This record gives sequence, structure tokens and C-alpha cells, in this order.
Amino acid sequence: MKKLPFLILFLLTFTTVFAQQNTNIEMADALRSSGKIYVVIATIAIVFIGLAIYLFAIDRRLKKLEK
Repeated sequence: MKKLPFLILFLLTFTTVFAQQNTNIEMADALRSSGKIYVVIATIAIVFIGLAIYLFAIDRRLKKLEK
């Protein structure tokens, strides 16, 4: 019985993915044509790497406190 809500959620998510395929995003096209999309991707990557390093640092501190 628990699988039914997850199946419905999955199907609704899958439907919205298909609904977004035919749209053209002008902002992404403009960023890609001017080469600025790489700056956006690099910024997002730096933020995620920073978060990962921060989480690993917190994990190490917690392990020290637990000992």
C-alpha cells in the first residue's frame, strides 16, 4: 500500500518532464551563445564543492566529539 503514493508521485513527475521538452529557453540560449553559461556552471560547482567540504568537516568534528 505504501508503493501506491510513490508510484503516483513518480508518474506525475515523469509527465512534467515530458511537458517541458518542447520549450525553448531564451536565457539559456543567450548565455550559451555568449559563453557565459560556463561561468554559471562553474559558480554552481564551486558552491556545491564548498558545501560538500563543509559537511565533511562537520562530520569529522562530530566523530571527534563522539570519541
